[in-house]
Parts: sequence; structure tokens; C-alpha cells
Amino acid sequence: MKIKDIMTPEAHITTPDATVHDAAVIMSENEVGILPVHQHDKLIGVITDRDIVRNVVAKGLNCDQPVQSAMTQDVLYCRAGDDAADVARNMADNAVRRLPVVNEDKRLVGMVSLADIAERSDASAAGRALGGIAGEDTRKAA
Repeated sequence: MKIKDIMTPEAHITTPDATVHDAAVIMSENEVGILPVHQHDKLIGVITDRDIVRNVVAKGLNCDQPVQSAMTQDVLYCRAGDDAADVARNMADNAVRRLPVVNEDKRLVGMVSLADIAERSDASAAGRALGGIAGEDTRKAA
């Protein structure tokens, strides 16, 4: 099954000059833990709830910081035409649970999570990926 068949097409986004507080409000209102950061029609990063905790809250910084100061710039993504099982393996290899989805022009078209893959495609691939990620999380905590 292809990612385009299981992804969530509505992706809530933010910009690099928005405040971390604004991004957190968008996350809270929409019950999401990741926002793609978009500038001039290009995906330039993502900000996650974990980025906010690690790069702002834990450092005692003000939430009026720009998103750019707290976001992850190394953007991992998948393409809408990618195979879901391949994406699940890639997610496990990179210890991520959610990815932005881009089209052939590298424009953001949605988001995909391991839950999307498990519910709508290949539960066993998603389970193996989650097992790999959980193991990575355990190793990071040690």
C-alpha cells in the first residue's frame, strides 16, 4: 500500500518566525505532536512537542522564542508514492513516529504516523518499527 492511501492530508503547519508559544497552541488545539515548518513554499524543518521541552522549557527560555530557534532542521520525510512497509522500516531506522509527506515536487501534502500504517496498511511492519523505536528510546534514556 502507498503512503498517499493512508496519510492524513491535513497537515497543520507553522513558520520559522512564529513563536514557540504559537506552535504549542496549534499543537494543543489540534492534538498533534509535530508541526512542519514552512517558509516560501518549502519545508525547512519540523517542531515537535519534544523539541519544545528540550530546547525551550528545559533551558528555562521564554516561549516567545521563534520556532526557528527550537525546531529540528534535519527534515526527515517520505513521498506520497512510497510503500508503507518501506516507510515503516525507515521510521524504525531513524527512531521517529511521524513524518511529513511530500509530493514529487517536494511540496508538503500531509503527514503519516506509525498508527496510520498500523491501522490502514501493515500492522506487522508498524509493530516492528515501534519495537525498534521503543528500543532506541530505552537506549537514549539509559
